[in-house]
Amino acid sequence: MKEIYQSKLDLFTTKTLRDISGDLPQATFFSLLSRLTRQNILQKLERDKYMLVGGRAHDFHIANFLYEPSYVSLEAALNFHSVLAQFPYEIASITLRKPTIKTLNGKTYRYAQIKRTLFWGYESLHGFLIAHPEKALLDLLYLRSKGLAIVHTDELDTLKLDKARFTSYVNKFHPMKGTDIL
Repeated sequence: MKEIYQSKLDLFTTKTLRDISGDLPQATFFSLLSRLTRQNILQKLERDKYMLVGGRAHDFHIANFLYEPSYVSLEAALNFHSVLAQFPYEIASITLRKPTIKTLNGKTYRYAQIKRTLFWGYESLHGFLIAHPEKALLDLLYLRSKGLAIVHTDELDTLKLDKARFTSYVNKFHPMKGTDIL
C-alpha cells in the first residue's frame, strides 16, 4: 500500500501495479490486488484497470484511461473551454477504436470513432488529453455530418474560438476526399 500511495498515481493498470509491488509471485500479487479491492483501497474499473479510492483523478483523465487512444472532445471539451455554457450529461471522447459507452460511478463516458487522418487537434492539459475548442467543434460538426450528433449552434459562444486556428483546422478537414463536413 505504501508504494501505491507514494507513486502519486490515481489510475493503475495491472502492469503498473505489478511494477510498483516488486517481484511478488503472481498468485501473491493477485491475492494482494483482490484484498486491496475488498478493503476499498482500489476500485476495479474494468479488466486490468484500477483507481485509487478517494484519489484525485479528473473525470477527463479517467475518460482517457478507460479507452485508449482517446481524447476528450465534443460537448465536454467545448464546455471545458467555455464555448458551451451548458454542462453535458456525459463525457464524450474521440477514439480510433469502435464506438462504445462506459458507465462508471454514475458517470457516462461515450467514445465516438473518427478516421485516423482526423485524430489530431488536442493537447495534454492537467494530465489528460483534450481537444482544442476549435477541433472539438469540428469533431461535433463531423459527427453531425454522419448523423451521429446534434449541434445546438445557439448555445455556442464562438467568440471564444481562435479564428486563425479554426480556419487552419477547417482547411485540414476540407481537402480530404470523401469528407462532407462543411
